[in-house]
Amino acid sequence: MSAQDTPEVRTAMDRLAADGIDVVRVTYPDLIGTDRARDVLLDHLPSAWDHGLAFCRAVYHTTPQGGVVPVRGGLDAGLPDVTVRPDLSTARGLPWEPGVAWCLGETTDPATGSPSPESPRDLLRSVLARCTQAGLRPVVGPELEYFLLEQDTAAPTGWRRYGQGVAGVVYTAGLRADAENHLLPTLRKLRDLDIGVISANHEFDAGQFEINLTHSEAMDAADRAFLFKAAVKELARKDGKLATFMAKPFNDAGGSGFHLHFSGEAAGDSVAEEGGNVFDDPSGAYGLSDTARHAIAGILAHAPALAALLNPTVNSYKRFGPDTLAPWLIDWGLDNRSAMVRIPPERGSGARLELRLGDASANPYLATAALCAAALLGIQDAKEPPAPLEGYGYDPEKSQMLPTTLPAALDALEADDALTEVLGKDFTESFLTYKRDEVDRFNHHVTDWEFTEYSYHL
Repeated sequence: MSAQDTPEVRTAMDRLAADGIDVVRVTYPDLIGTDRARDVLLDHLPSAWDHGLAFCRAVYHTTPQGGVVPVRGGLDAGLPDVTVRPDLSTARGLPWEPGVAWCLGETTDPATGSPSPESPRDLLRSVLARCTQAGLRPVVGPELEYFLLEQDTAAPTGWRRYGQGVAGVVYTAGLRADAENHLLPTLRKLRDLDIGVISANHEFDAGQFEINLTHSEAMDAADRAFLFKAAVKELARKDGKLATFMAKPFNDAGGSGFHLHFSGEAAGDSVAEEGGNVFDDPSGAYGLSDTARHAIAGILAHAPALAALLNPTVNSYKRFGPDTLAPWLIDWGLDNRSAMVRIPPERGSGARLELRLGDASANPYLATAALCAAALLGIQDAKEPPAPLEGYGYDPEKSQMLPTTLPAALDALEADDALTEVLGKDFTESFLTYKRDEVDRFNHHVTDWEFTEYSYHL
């Protein structure tokens, strides 16, 4: 039987054709969360499903500027392939590109049939399998901020902030902070993409926006966050603008965060009755269950290593500091936005924690996998967190500091044997090699700051 005769493929092709789709864009995340893709004509979808699409494995190791990092299994192995097969259950039409549907791809090593160790989606899948074995089904709600930029030939980078010069418009909507009405059409197109967007507003700095997504099972949440980032950037390009999820693109503005709301449902009798929110307990300390408090303790214990995955660039650590509302201390608090882990006031079905550590440059799959792994380790260790933060935070006398540079975070990840065992040694080796190459390239690059600081007087 050919792939075209397979009911799954036939049903998907009929549905897509009925919606006027003649091209399927099969996409998957690389190591840093950039979308890699190939457009497939609908008539050739059965072949893509049956045989897969060949991509060079070293795409996972490619830098933003197109260089290839010598990660094991890439250059040293002669640049072999990975095979990408469309996950037809994820196909959805693009509201801004008629006739085209997006479809997530599943990657495997054609020689072994196993997932590539660098595959972010498969890493998350493996962590979630361990959570299920422990009776926990993680639920995640992503929150992402980004800056919208417009071209400016007079600017050093060729771009300036959209709406530059407008101040005091945090938590607003409408034309007061969005003169060209960027946000509302974007929100509607994302709604039509069916990735679970809820609401949107202008954020603290000029040209900065936040769009919230619904909470759902962790894999689905990561899929939607990945597609969200790709969609926002694509929509900005159609308008001749640039949407960036860079952690801190400007010296005179704050950074962009990637906050993850996290809770758990019972996946079996080892935790509680199937399906209930296992973070809620009216009789527990702070109205939280033992499971929730143990998860908090795990996140705090592994926070230095988590920083490498949730703050994954050289630029990430320029977002941290006192009075930035970006956490740089390892602490937690009850409805306290100056803490790294915030416990929102809702209880019952809404009981959860909010990890505020991540910045918007993080790969959604790696960030979610790291959070789930640390929480799982905390639950298994059954340790209690310290007392919650009282008042406004940022006192290094009270709490340990997070790593302040990417090299320090990478060292913390490498040293955290418990976390890397859950994430997998092969993945950890690939990630560390890739990111240490990034650090080395930065250290050898002469920056504008250095020229301005030294050239005239020295």
